Amino acid sequence: MTDRYILAIESSCDETSVAVLKNDNQLLSNVIASQVESHKRFGGVVPEVASRHHVEVITLCIQDALKEADTKAEDLSAVAVTYGPGLVGALLVGMAAAKAFAWAHGLPLIPVNHMAGHLMAAQSTADLQYPLLALLVSGGHTELVYVAEAGQYKIIGETRDDAVGEAYDKVGRVMGLSYPAGREIDQLAHKGQDIYNFPRAMIKEDNLEFSFSGLKSAFINLHHNAKQKGEELPVEDLCASFQAAVLDILLAKTKKALEQYPVKTLVVAGGVAANQGLRERLKEEISDVNVIIPPLRLCGDNAGMIAYAAAVEYQKGHFADLDLNARPSLAFDSLE
Repeated sequence: MTDRYILAIESSCDETSVAVLKNDNQLLSNVIASQVESHKRFGGVVPEVASRHHVEVITLCIQDALKEADTKAEDLSAVAVTYGPGLVGALLVGMAAAKAFAWAHGLPLIPVNHMAGHLMAAQSTADLQYPLLALLVSGGHTELVYVAEAGQYKIIGETRDDAVGEAYDKVGRVMGLSYPAGREIDQLAHKGQDIYNFPRAMIKEDNLEFSFSGLKSAFINLHHNAKQKGEELPVEDLCASFQAAVLDILLAKTKKALEQYPVKTLVVAGGVAANQGLRERLKEEISDVNVIIPPLRLCGDNAGMIAYAAAVEYQKGHFADLDLNARPSLAFDSLE
């Protein structure tokens, strides 16, 4: 069988990334140009700034990824690109580069859903057995997804307001932590105690929906009220209490999903999947299914995960014309 090489491009937010995947699971390169330092001063991602940075480095990332993979354009079988969801300006930069490269070298173009990439990054750890459930947790999304077979995704529960990663960043900003705040909150939480009774929204309701807006507001109100009174609340305890509430919600809904959809595999992916507290709770509380979490290097946004998802789309023959447009609000259910 002839080897298949896919060049994948990811630019949905503030990471410019290009990867080369050989066949289904040999990731030969995964170049990531991070913009975190540029956005720290703003306390979050500025879309216009992100787009400019993508333009500056996308060509260099393609060159570096091919060089690191010891691969030439004539070796490639296809070009894959994230076309949604994400920031529209950022998406368009990656798509323009992917379409130009595909056209110049006569290669088919594979459109990839960013969240499918997060999910399929688990393929780097183990061969996925279907059907499976996935908990996708990131800065922009919190979703429970049922995957009947490779490439077939159905959202069975999602957040009604803030995504879990977004909530981490917002409470981190209130405490004066640097952006992105998730890792620092996780580290501080391990040093504190859960002494503040923050709300666990919808935790007892018989549905698979999430809500983090009330938890975020309760945290901010407690912090602001203490500040107005001149009180100093222990940041470690604040982080421990906030994270305990978040994890209680995530675990409760995931367990409900596993009851309603009996599967043997649970994938937990996305940037928040790097959270050590979440990994510990999953290990402690979920033992009747095989829990697969991508390695830390594939939890955040990267083109490697897009390549893994693209391999599935390639086998299904899902290609796009060069008039493919960005879909900033793309959902799994629109992939049909």
